[in-house]
Amino acid sequence: MQFIDVEDKIFGPFSWRQFIYLIGGAGAAVVSFIMNKVAFVFIGLPLLALSLLLAFYPFNGRPFSFLLEAVFMYLKNKKIYFWRKNISKATVKYKPRKINSAYDNFSEKMNQVRTNKINELSRQLELNSLQKPEV
Repeated sequence: MQFIDVEDKIFGPFSWRQFIYLIGGAGAAVVSFIMNKVAFVFIGLPLLALSLLLAFYPFNGRPFSFLLEAVFMYLKNKKIYFWRKNISKATVKYKPRKINSAYDNFSEKMNQVRTNKINELSRQLELNSLQKPEV
């Protein structure tokens, strides 16, 4: 059986993606710690926390990186849409064509015939169901 949803473990219990996130976050934390203690608190710790989230935290069953990508795309794209009705010249100049009266009469007669047939069939079904004895 193959598990295609599970990433291969490359470095001990970590996959390649998790290992890269952890090394990057730890490296940023160490560099900020060497530079300054205040920089470590404001830059290094948040980057370390972000790398831990990226490496281990699944959000709705998907990697945390998908959530970050969705957030950045939402912030980047426009959020207000205005609907404007575009009226083309073809729709403004269009006038419905009058249907031939002979065709109109024919269609009315066909509708009456269909209605009469449906009414007749429903009456027959009702009579048949009333005449049959129940078992």
